[in-house]
Amino acid sequence: MAILGIDIGGSGIKGAPVDVTQGNLAGERFRVETPQPSDVNRVVAAVAEVAGQFGVAERIGITFPGVVLGGVTRTAANVDKSWLGAPAQDLFAQAVGVPVTLLNDADAAGIAEMRFGAGRGRKGVTVMLTLGTGIGSAIFIDDRLVPNTEFGHIQLDGEDAEEKASAHAREVDKLGWGKWAKHVEEYLREIEKLLNPDLIIIGGGVSKKSEKFLPLIDLRTPVVPAVLLNEAGIIGAALAAAENG
Repeated sequence: MAILGIDIGGSGIKGAPVDVTQGNLAGERFRVETPQPSDVNRVVAAVAEVAGQFGVAERIGITFPGVVLGGVTRTAANVDKSWLGAPAQDLFAQAVGVPVTLLNDADAAGIAEMRFGAGRGRKGVTVMLTLGTGIGSAIFIDDRLVPNTEFGHIQLDGEDAEEKASAHAREVDKLGWGKWAKHVEEYLREIEKLLNPDLIIIGGGVSKKSEKFLPLIDLRTPVVPAVLLNEAGIIGAALAAAENG
């Protein structure tokens, strides 16, 4: 039986079976729109719909765009507030009928990149940032994850960094790549000042267009695009589920 990864994003929920030994998708991915409002019942139903496309799974890893502690969702910056304090891991497991591992979305993407992507074999401090509807962060010391960091919410000019430097902010504010790159650079300088990382990996859907903005960013720390692009969350979720099996 397959191990599935399902990635809950602000605009879409996507999933696929994953080859956890090779770090790639083992089948075509399936995507549905994230329900609006993105409350607990609607999102759980959407995740069950995605899982149902692939038959019976052995285990399922699911990402969530917020802090997850002991299977309970503790923050909900970019989803409905009904998620605050929800026993989400248990709710998903009941809906899909197999064991579920729930983790932060950026943590999942980072796990995949450290195992199979841009962070493979890296030592020191690596920061994975996913620029999407918001900004997710994952911090690794050597290959050990510091879970549930929320560096998308550090302040830039009195507002959350994700209000200026997320991919969503670029679209909403109708920014050209050059102007947006300056916002991203300002944000990365704050990350550099706080964490002094050895490597910064930029993920999320915008990573597949990295050539349009990364060359415009001048930083002391090396900044590279994610290798697994927007599939990193799916792959990392499945890796986490496999390791919890």
